[in-house]
Amino acid sequence: MTEKKLHFGIIGFGFMGQTHANMITNDLDYAEVVAVCDINKLQLENADASYKTYLTADELLTEETIDTVIIAVPNHLHLEMVKKVAAAGKDIICEKPAAMNAEEFAEMQRVVAEAGVRFTIHHQRRWDKDFNIAKEVYQSGTLGKTYTIQNSLYGFNGNMHDWHIYPEFGGGMLYDWGVHLLDQMLYMVDSEIDTVYATVKNVINKDVDDYFNIQLQFKNGVTGQVELGTYFLSQEDGWFERHWFLGGNEGSAKIDGFHPQGEITRTTDLLRNVPGQITMTAAGPTRSFGPAPEGRIVTEPLPEVNTQHRDYFDAYYDYITGKGELVVKPEQILRLMKLMDAIRVSAKEHRSISFE
Repeated sequence: MTEKKLHFGIIGFGFMGQTHANMITNDLDYAEVVAVCDINKLQLENADASYKTYLTADELLTEETIDTVIIAVPNHLHLEMVKKVAAAGKDIICEKPAAMNAEEFAEMQRVVAEAGVRFTIHHQRRWDKDFNIAKEVYQSGTLGKTYTIQNSLYGFNGNMHDWHIYPEFGGGMLYDWGVHLLDQMLYMVDSEIDTVYATVKNVINKDVDDYFNIQLQFKNGVTGQVELGTYFLSQEDGWFERHWFLGGNEGSAKIDGFHPQGEITRTTDLLRNVPGQITMTAAGPTRSFGPAPEGRIVTEPLPEVNTQHRDYFDAYYDYITGKGELVVKPEQILRLMKLMDAIRVSAKEHRSISFE
């Protein structure tokens, strides 16, 4: 039996609010949902019979037994709700993206510090299995000196839905998925960023972005690339999933899919620079791009990791009970939000931005 139980309230009972409620109720023996609220009472019809239901956040916040509130309303309402919850003296887990810009997030930090409540953001994709394999490959040094990390996500459906189609609500893919992909990159690479260059496009959506390509030049020499397209089509198997590629001076790694497949690839013998000698191949006189001799290219399996999204809440519980540190730290998210702002400027002005 756990020595302390967490009592959650959830503001916003749409898809993510219901996802949180189901996980807490079905998977976490150290937590329970006390109450949920949504301005649309039809959403509340999906609430478990054990939950109290309200139509306003103000009503939910009168529940004295609630100690942590999850904010799962549309992005443009996050600051307003953080202020309400902080004023009620309750700890806060806010959905991503935390704010509409870095200035808003800095205001959130000021508000929660003055109220003396704990504050974190729901970046559960730090526990994605594909990401954690990539992170282990990079941080273990198994590829030698890594020079490139590429992270991409492609889809075929194209169109946005619901509030995602409104830029004033924080719609579009940069704020929906981009904030996750960038958070993963920053969490993986322990280095300041020298420059940022971004392309952000509206391919088939009129008002919100549905394609981006972001280049990050880290000061430790790593080039990070994050690319997403919602209408980026191919017949290649598994194309419409996650893709990681890491290149180092001792090998490369490919990790595909949310249930990842792939391998680490190495050479058994590097070509040597021999001045004045030409190697003829079927492709012509080339040394770098000719067919590899048999046995030159070898593969080995990816490292095994065991992570799942409930680990976010396990880590939060350890933090609340004094058994661990806060994993998703507000200062990390402020840096992420500043990066998002720089990406917007770079894409609008078509130039590289000096970042740190």
